[in-house]
Amino acid sequence: MNMHVPINHALRARLEKAIEGDVLFDRFSRGRYATDASIYQIEPVGVVIPRSTADVEAALAIAREEGVAVLPRGGGSSQCGQTVGRALVMDFTKYMNKLVSADIDEGTCIVEPGIVMDEVNRQLKSSGLWFPVDVSTSSRATIGGMAGNNSCGTRSLRYGIMRDNVLSIDALLADGTAATFGPVCGASDLAALPEAARGIADDVFALARANAATIEGAFPEVSRRVGGYLIDALLEQDGTPANLATLLCGSEGTLALSTKLTLKLSPQPVNKALGICHFPTFRSAMEAAQHIVKLSPVAVEVVDRTLIELARDIDMFRPVMEAFVRGAPDALLLTEFAEADQGENLRRLAQLEELMGDLGHPGAVVKVEDAAQQKAVWGVRAAGLNIMMSMKSEGKPVSFIEDCAVPLEHLADYTERLTEVFTRHGTKGTWYAHASVGCLHVRPVLNLKQEKDVRAMRAIAEEAFAMVREYKGSHSGEHGDGLVRSEFHEAMYGRETTALFEQIKDRFDPRGLMNPGKIVRPPRMDERRLLRYRPDYRKSVHAPHFDWRSYPSGAAGFQGAVEMCNNNGACRELSSGAMCPSYRVTRNERDLTRGRANTLRLALSGQLGGEALISDDMAETMKLCVACKACKRECPTGVDMAKMKTEVLAARVEAHGLALRERLVAYMPHYAPWAARLAPLANLRDRLPGAAALSERIAGFKAERPLPRWTTRPFKRRASVAAGTQGVAADPRDVVLFADTFNRYFEPSNLWDAVDVLEGLGYRVHTPSAVGRDARRPLCCGRTFLSAGLVRQARAEAKRTVAALSPFVEAGVPVIGLEPSCLLTLRDEFPAMLAGRATDALAEKAVLFEEFIAAEMRAGRLTKPVGSLPTRVLLHGHCHQKAFSVMPAVQEALSLIDGIGVEVVESSCCGMAGAFGYGAETHEVSLAMGELSLLPAVRAAPPSTVIAADGFSCRHQIADNTERSARHVVNLFRDAMRAASAS
Repeated sequence: MNMHVPINHALRARLEKAIEGDVLFDRFSRGRYATDASIYQIEPVGVVIPRSTADVEAALAIAREEGVAVLPRGGGSSQCGQTVGRALVMDFTKYMNKLVSADIDEGTCIVEPGIVMDEVNRQLKSSGLWFPVDVSTSSRATIGGMAGNNSCGTRSLRYGIMRDNVLSIDALLADGTAATFGPVCGASDLAALPEAARGIADDVFALARANAATIEGAFPEVSRRVGGYLIDALLEQDGTPANLATLLCGSEGTLALSTKLTLKLSPQPVNKALGICHFPTFRSAMEAAQHIVKLSPVAVEVVDRTLIELARDIDMFRPVMEAFVRGAPDALLLTEFAEADQGENLRRLAQLEELMGDLGHPGAVVKVEDAAQQKAVWGVRAAGLNIMMSMKSEGKPVSFIEDCAVPLEHLADYTERLTEVFTRHGTKGTWYAHASVGCLHVRPVLNLKQEKDVRAMRAIAEEAFAMVREYKGSHSGEHGDGLVRSEFHEAMYGRETTALFEQIKDRFDPRGLMNPGKIVRPPRMDERRLLRYRPDYRKSVHAPHFDWRSYPSGAAGFQGAVEMCNNNGACRELSSGAMCPSYRVTRNERDLTRGRANTLRLALSGQLGGEALISDDMAETMKLCVACKACKRECPTGVDMAKMKTEVLAARVEAHGLALRERLVAYMPHYAPWAARLAPLANLRDRLPGAAALSERIAGFKAERPLPRWTTRPFKRRASVAAGTQGVAADPRDVVLFADTFNRYFEPSNLWDAVDVLEGLGYRVHTPSAVGRDARRPLCCGRTFLSAGLVRQARAEAKRTVAALSPFVEAGVPVIGLEPSCLLTLRDEFPAMLAGRATDALAEKAVLFEEFIAAEMRAGRLTKPVGSLPTRVLLHGHCHQKAFSVMPAVQEALSLIDGIGVEVVESSCCGMAGAFGYGAETHEVSLAMGELSLLPAVRAAPPSTVIAADGFSCRHQIADNTERSARHVVNLFRDAMRAASAS
């Protein structure tokens, strides 16, 4: 299967000459833009990333002259296929993403279309105002995309939807005319429009007036109705003037291209109270919704049993589920009150408890008053879609009927009948979202690689939409029409109304070049040539190096693991978490977990050519992945791009060999003993004039970046005999210290401090050595080999390490490490490349120093402070500590030191990422990552503040770029204990 279509070289050449932004026509880039979060895949003609409105105007003009369709794109998280098509895609997110201005007194702001909603609210936070259309994808949904889809949000009961909150839109018409579409109070407003726009406005107003009766009877009376064009906005209602911007809301880029939007802002809610209502059956929850809304909440959101169970299996959500979900409910209704007076919110919460009792569910409300806890609960709901998509099976919850909205009095019957439809077609559905407005996101579980499930999808859609018509509901209630629902407009609204849609489209876009195939004249929703998984979709023949058997399909599940990416774009988060630090710097789709996963999927399925996996383009795709592991934790579907990158590197090394720099880094554990003996010579690179520049030319190590200094006295301690063997009895106070290569040969004082601290706390510290062949060389985790794709060599190191540590592990002795990336390799990659009971046992016993201390505190074995250290500490977490949820243990362990105050830096990757920061071609990006938050925070810290970072590379990034030094947490324990003994 090959998705490639010929490049339009004339179009590309004209665009490259005319615009300042990026022009992407290569196969890999077009492949990355061929999908959104829907079930579709259509390769675009090319991609333009405009820097300005002038770029948009130029690209639109060239496309029009070349007869090429144009498709605007924001975060690419559309559920219905709005942002895929055989067209020139314009991605507004990289450059056209500014908050242009804000008028706090008027409660308005002007934004560019590519700005993310959360970023708007972050910049407005100090004003006391916010943009309240709070979609669950607010961390990556752009305002332009939200307007295009007429997005709604969790709290639409209070704030309405996009059409209620967009005051005007500056847009370009298909012929290039620029106009501001806003309220039309009279002839003077129309007269102010440019001639072409005025002519269109006159015609569509006339069309609306001539068909007023049809329009008034066409649309269902539910708040969640976004299907088709909002032609009712052209009719003045209750004295409110018609607003042409409302007509553009929900038009999905089929009428015009937005360049600026003026938004209505609302006061930020000051107080909130949340009630989590538990129900024994899903139907009882649906019956209760109509009664709960009478208490005037701002949100009532359903979470079904499937989502609850899946969330319990995801590390980042498990603590929330354990804290706030009682027993095994079939459904939850998250009910929020947000009145200005918190007393009123608490009174309504009490009324909610009383109501639940009256409905037969006494004691079924968990009350959440703390703001941070409320945020955590809503975080699970916001991730609902991705949690649903985390199913590790060939079948996935499929979006095609999920936007149906019915009046609340029919909600229970509708959901029950639809469940019967699913059963009849051999599947089940997952339910979540907006019970408050009768718009539940339901996704039947289907495998669209199978023809029978594609047929089932069509049948379910037809039966579901017929049921919606019966209940006088809406088939398109939030996520728009796109390729999924546009086909059904005529069945829902009638031919006369659909003809009105077509007339409006033709008046705005007579040549049909604005995102064709959406809303009017669409293809069939199940047309196989448009689907991501077509009949000729291939399974990979690639033999992976890791064990991916927990995933479906492909060779040992590797392809299935890649296909777990559902394109919803959680990795586009910019302001919290740690995922995709390189994307935060470049804003390139290529440098995103989603972009890399899409590229891998296309390569593995043969759509990018036979050698795609080992190609230079694939190497470029993976180059800026720093293997931070953040996606392993923060991607709700569990896409572990770090491990996937190693698979790619392994394939490439087998085909092309290894470059000098990668070889020097990879084999460092092998030559480290010799380098330490020759440390004065090995360290000359940063002392001799010209040596650093020579190292850049020969090996690619950035000249301006000093290399770590080898020590002449590496950590060396008498090797221990395994507890329980050779006459050495196992003791509850026995521990193993796993001495990693970096601390051993560059900062051995950290390991000696660990020995002193652990022995000072009463533990017996063992430092095992390798056994058998190559016993003289210290143990190693193999991390450096993995970073170069040398999995075979890493597996050899794993075997040595498991063999040496197994006797201790079998005796129940914990294995403690200091370097996060090394120690956590024992927990993560070891089992994936060396299956066996001994490997699994080691993974269970391997802990970082702070994890061990925190566990001992919780067990009651460490209760007294180790000493006093009256100082402030600015703590930076290593990426792997964050990915494996170790940071809470770090903070907990530090509480064992009296007088210490800890502030955690809210940061993504420091940018060093092992050898990444030393590469000549990646050094600039490395610095930019550090400058996102970590380095400015360190520079701003008072001189008396101690900077702490457990990561070897993190400490070097800080030292190289801030004139401050960072210390390992174990150093702080040693200082506190020495201070205590001195006193």
